[in-house]
Amino acid sequence: MAEARLEPGIITRAQSGFFTVQTKDGTLICRLRGRLKQGPRLGDIATIGDHVLISRLPDGSGMIESIAPRQRALVRLDPRPQGTYQQVLIANLDQAVCVFACANPTPRLRMLDRLLVIAEKQGIPALIIANKVDLVGQEEAERLFGLYPPIGYPVLYTSVKTGQGLEELRKALAGKISALAGPSGVGKSSLLNTLQPGLGLAVREVSEAVNKGRHTTTVRQMFPFEGGYVADMPGMRALALWDTEPEEMDGYFPEIAPLVAHCQFSDCTHIHEPGCAVRQAVQEGKVSPQRYESYLRLRAGEE
Repeated sequence: MAEARLEPGIITRAQSGFFTVQTKDGTLICRLRGRLKQGPRLGDIATIGDHVLISRLPDGSGMIESIAPRQRALVRLDPRPQGTYQQVLIANLDQAVCVFACANPTPRLRMLDRLLVIAEKQGIPALIIANKVDLVGQEEAERLFGLYPPIGYPVLYTSVKTGQGLEELRKALAGKISALAGPSGVGKSSLLNTLQPGLGLAVREVSEAVNKGRHTTTVRQMFPFEGGYVADMPGMRALALWDTEPEEMDGYFPEIAPLVAHCQFSDCTHIHEPGCAVRQAVQEGKVSPQRYESYLRLRAGEE
C-alpha cells in the first residue's frame, strides 16, 4: 500500500478538536492523528500558528500527522490537580500588537505595561499602536506614548479618520503573524476594516464569541492579511502573572533590568532600600515615574 503523501500547512482555526489547515492548495478540516495524543497531556498539542504535516482522507478531510517545534508561543498557564496545563493561545507569532486609543477611551497605560511584561516574559516582540490621534493631536499623543520608543518599544500613531499611519501599519503587519491585544473601543476593527474591508468584522465576531462566557466553546482563529495573519487576543489582558515571582519582575522592564546589578543590596526590592540604583534613576529622570509605578503595582500583584 502506497504511503500517504504528506503536505505542509499552517493551522488557522482551532475548535473542539477540529483544525482548519491552510495549505498551498487551499484549506481543509483536520483532526489529530491518535498517536499524537498519547502520553501525558501537559499542554495544547496543536493550536493556531502551528506548522504541520497533513495527509488527506478520501472524504475530503485530513489528518495532522506531525507538528513542527514552536519557535515561540503565547501561553496561558492553567493550574490543575494533576499539574500546570499550558493553554497555547497562538504559536509561532512574530509580534504582539498592543492597540490603545489616545482618547475615547482614555488610554490605560498600566494595562499596556502589563501586556508588555507578558510579551517580555514569553519572548515576543511588541509593537504599540496609538490610535485615534485625530482626537488629541500629535503632540499630546506623543506626550502619552512617547516614553516607550526610548526603551525599545516602537509606537505607530494612527487615525482612520485622517489616514495617518495606516500604510506604516500595513507594512508592520505584512508577512507576519500578529496577535492583537488591547481594550475594547480602541478602534481595532476600524483599523483592520480600513486596511482590508471585512477583516475587522470577522476578527470581532470571533472575539465576541470567545468573550461570551467561560462555557462558550473556545474558538481560536487567525485571518490572512498581506501575506501574514492577524489574530485578536481578547483575553490577553487577563493572562495571569501568578507564576511570576516579585523578585523577577524587574527583568521584564527593559529600562530597569540593567540597573539592578548596581543596587547596594543584591536582594533590593527597589522600594525603600538605601543605595537603590532604580529609585535613583527615577529621581534623575532616566526611568519614567509612570513605568516605575507600574512596576511596583505589578510586583505587588495589583492590576
